[in-house]
Amino acid sequence: MKYLKSLYGQVIIAILVGILLGVLNPSFAIKLKPLGDGFIKLVKMMISPIIFCTIINGIAGMQDTKKLGRVGLKAVIYFEVVTTFALIIGLVVINVLKPGVGMNIDSSTLDVKSAEAYITKSEAGNWQDFILHIIPESIFNALATNNLLQILFFSILLGFALSKIGEKAKPLLSGIKSLESALFAVIRIIMKVAPLGALGAMSFTIGKYGLNSLTSLGNLMLSFYITCILFIVLILGGILKYFGFNLFWLLRYIRDELLIVLGTSSSEAALPSLMNKLKKMGCSESVVGLVVPTGYSFNLDGTSIYLTMAAVFLAQATNIPLDISHQITLLLILLLASKGAAGVTGSGFITLAAVLPVAGHIPVAAIALILGIDRFMSEGRAITNIIGNAIATIVIAKSENEIDMSKVKELT
Repeated sequence: MKYLKSLYGQVIIAILVGILLGVLNPSFAIKLKPLGDGFIKLVKMMISPIIFCTIINGIAGMQDTKKLGRVGLKAVIYFEVVTTFALIIGLVVINVLKPGVGMNIDSSTLDVKSAEAYITKSEAGNWQDFILHIIPESIFNALATNNLLQILFFSILLGFALSKIGEKAKPLLSGIKSLESALFAVIRIIMKVAPLGALGAMSFTIGKYGLNSLTSLGNLMLSFYITCILFIVLILGGILKYFGFNLFWLLRYIRDELLIVLGTSSSEAALPSLMNKLKKMGCSESVVGLVVPTGYSFNLDGTSIYLTMAAVFLAQATNIPLDISHQITLLLILLLASKGAAGVTGSGFITLAAVLPVAGHIPVAAIALILGIDRFMSEGRAITNIIGNAIATIVIAKSENEIDMSKVKELT
């Protein structure tokens, strides 16, 4: 009975019921999609103001501006190093398992209508446009459209400015802190309907795409999930162990958030709750407020693994040889391109469509091959992303002595 009262137990039951409904009554399961969409919209409604408040409070509370710069630099270096490991491990596994070899797909016969939107977006814009896009026309517009990068940019500037004006900033900071507390109270209310969101999203996915129809592409899905597990256990687990933490303890601690991500296929759905959990375990508000939101744009380990594996898989499936030079080129391009589409809906496909012609002249039309199973791989991407950002925050907090280890011991 206690199990049923916990969010953890309720979400697990909802996911299992969703899978059963999708298998037994697909037509009805598909109609439950609004439950999942509604829950994700409820959470997304809160993300912009929460990030706005937490970044300002975190930066303004960090009186030492040198320390602020040091934390930011550490975060950027950490993100780039770990993302590189993610890209490399994706390349290694896809080359060893070769799930696309033998498919012998003729790209001229592919139906690209479903992928046209991503191809068009990948052709639009460049790095100059991306950099200029970070600067908002109006902060109110950035908040209204949930533009994470623009909110990050303005919040960092405002937080830094408030840290410089001392006493004059106190009334505004007090109001922002009160607003932040209220926003997290709203999140706690929203989390009560998380099981319904998980039920709706999982029912739709299984009802829409089925299980049996995916066997031809199952090898890619299996390879991808094996890679994500290897990366989490070996790379992220190793980093965490070096800093004195146990990976499996952390996974148990954030299990509610992981299950929400599994049910909704969206790491954003658990962002506010994750930030709250990290603060409760002792990480300082300043580090959590700066590292987690930034990581959601620039520390996408699961997405990086997916991009390398998808690109090489499409080359294998269409019989296009990729030698070592092509694969190194792909790696270098993705180190930059995986950041360039951050915060854009469907960013994985947009980035993939942009890099395919550069890396071995893989036909962009080939992305239509994996469009159908992308929904099933999004859970792996999202879970890997959220675990990666939780670990990044703990590591940077520990390196800066910005974590209260007594709170960690209480939880363990």
